[in-house]
Parts: sequence; structure tokens; C-alpha cells
Amino acid sequence: MHEALITNDAIVLGLLFAILALVFKTSSSDKPFFKKFYTYVPSLLLCYFLPALLNTFGVVSGEKSMLYPISANYLLPASLVLFTLSINIKKIIQLGPKAVIMFLTGTIGIILGGPLAVLLFSFLAPDVVGGQGSDAVWRGLSTIAGSWIGGGANQTAMKEVWEVGDNVFSAMITVDVIVANIWMGFLLFSASRSEKFDTWLKADTSAIEDVKTSIEKFRDGIMKIPSLSDTVTVLAVGFVVTGFSHFAADLIVPGIKDLSNATGINLDQFSLTSRFFWIVVLATSIGLGLSFTKVRELEGVGASRLASLLLYVLVASIGMKMNILAIFDNPGLFLVGLTWMAFHAGLLILVAKWIKAPLFFLAVGSQANVGGAASAPIVASAFNPALAPVGVLLAVLGYALGTYGAYICAILMSGVAP
Repeated sequence: MHEALITNDAIVLGLLFAILALVFKTSSSDKPFFKKFYTYVPSLLLCYFLPALLNTFGVVSGEKSMLYPISANYLLPASLVLFTLSINIKKIIQLGPKAVIMFLTGTIGIILGGPLAVLLFSFLAPDVVGGQGSDAVWRGLSTIAGSWIGGGANQTAMKEVWEVGDNVFSAMITVDVIVANIWMGFLLFSASRSEKFDTWLKADTSAIEDVKTSIEKFRDGIMKIPSLSDTVTVLAVGFVVTGFSHFAADLIVPGIKDLSNATGINLDQFSLTSRFFWIVVLATSIGLGLSFTKVRELEGVGASRLASLLLYVLVASIGMKMNILAIFDNPGLFLVGLTWMAFHAGLLILVAKWIKAPLFFLAVGSQANVGGAASAPIVASAFNPALAPVGVLLAVLGYALGTYGAYICAILMSGVAP
């Protein structure tokens, strides 16, 4: 692999902020060209796609850069805190059971979609889904199942459980990232046309609108021009809770591992030995706890706006990890991944049509599985920043189900593999 043109992360961060500024400046422009352009291309999608071009053409290296780990470990938890501290839990509960139904439908779509894709290609192109021993493709695909139902911890668990070969695992990571992000791009694109989709689905969006209206009314009632003290206070809350979440996770994880060893119960399957899992859970839980206190009034001085900024830096750093041309390295495996994702999407659409669920529930339910806590709030905020916590709460559920679902999926794939 050739050395990237720019390897200094300070310069890379400057480039990412320049891209974000360019996108937001043009998306708010009154010029006819930009109005027309952003009618068809969501600004959020560009914040993801343009950094991907930098990585694809060797300007930067998403693999070697430390910006994504920093964003995921520090900026994401802080943004989750700032998003959730103003949420109205009662209103979220009033969204009803359709959100959970669509999430579980997405999980089932991943569990069944993998074996069906393997079965189809075992007839069309058996070499693509063949292999023996640790290099068997179905073993590698089990790691994608872990990632698409839970997250990185579940993906690693599947690699160890099924003793996946390093070469196969490397190829699967590429398939995972490319296919998952293509699907996320489609969801972001669809979010800008949610009204048309909801009309086609005959969905009742009144509960979602009620939540958005309630939060916006709350914001309007406490809104004021923030002082420097206000802004520092908001950031302090976000990053102090983030720091505490890291501190607590460092204490909890060794204890969980000791308990696992003492009892002989494999607690990895619940992601309970993952630091990232505990950081996300703690940050979200503390943020929700603060929503019952006067701290929630920090929304009036821009808590969610700053949360959105932190989240957009994460979006850009996620995009920077993607190599668009990598799809041509393993075209057969990418077709398997795309077929798998198509089944997942198709099942979601059928169930959404059946129960008349809004596109928001479909999109966030899917991304809570496929993308986890890092991207579920991104998709949710594409509909409205006030709804970001819904994505977080569902993503946490995905961590708990990830290893179980992936294990069942792997057994089914092994049964139909050539």
C-alpha cells in the first residue's frame, strides 16, 4: 500500500473541517444551483462521501489516521450526552412498539439474509462462497453478521468463535464497511424524502411529529444567546461525563472478565467485556438521567447544536475510512454482501408496509443493527436532531443481541455452504 499524500492528522483534521464548512455553507446558500443540488443530494451524505474520496485516491489514509478512534471514543460519547440531556423520555415511550418491531425485523433480516445469499451463490457461483477450514467463506461472513447485528465487539467474538482465517477476515472487513456504508448512504438519501415514503407506506407519523414538536417547543422556551461561560459549561458536561464513562468502563470490564472466568459463563456474547459498549451505555444513561434535572436547560444555549458538530466530525472520520474502489478487489464477495443487505432491506420494507411504520422507524431500526451506536444517531438526526437518542437506545439493544444473532446466522450459513 502506497503512503498517503498527507499523514499528519492535524492537517487531515483541517481538511475534514474545511469539507464540513464547504458543505454547510453551500447547503444554506440561496443560489439556484445549490438549492437544486441539495434537493437531490443530502448534505449529510456529502459529509461522509467527500472524505471517502480523499481516502480512495490516497490523499489521506483512513486506516492509519487516529481521527476515527478519537472521534468514536471521545466525541461520540460527548455528543450522546448532549443529545440525550434534553430528551423527554415520556414522549419517546409514546412512539409506541413499532420502533422495536422494525429493529427486530432488521435483526431477523440479517440472520436470514446471510444464509439465503450463501445458498443463492452456492448455485450461481459456488467458488465465491466456498473454501475449507479457517478460510471457509461462511466463517468470514459470520463476522459480518456480528458487525451488522451488534458491532465491532460482536464481530471480533465471531472471529474467535469460528476461528476465522486472517486473510478471509481482512476481505470481510472491506465488504462490511463498503456495503454497510452504501446502505447508510441510501438511508440518508431517503431521509430527505421521508414524506413521500411515509405516504406510500400509509404510515402514521403523528407520534414522531409530537416528539419533535415537544422538543422544539421546549427549546424555544429556554433559548438564549450563549455566553462563553454557557458554551464551556455545555462542553464540560459532555466531556466530564465522557471521562467518567471511560473511568467506570476501565473498572467494570476487568470485573466482568474476572466474573466470566470464575463462573465459566462467556459474557463476551453479551458484549459485556467491551469497553466501547460500557462507554456508550454509561454516557447515554447519564445523559438520560440529566434530562430529569435542570441540566436539561443547557439545550437553551446550544447543547444539541454542539452535539451535532461533534457528530459531524465523526461522520467525516467514518467516511475517511472507506475506499470506494475496494469494491473491485472482491466483486463476488461484494455481490454476496449486497444480496444479503437487499434481503434485509426488503424485509424491512415489507413489514413497514404491513404495520404502516414510518420510514424513520425503518431507517433507525436498520441502522441500529448495521451501524450501531456510531451511526444510528447519525441517521436519526438526518430526520431531526431531536430524534438522535432513539437511534442510540436501539443500538444498545443491538449490542446485546449481536453475538446470539450472528451465531445462529453462522450455523445456518454453514449448513447451506457448498
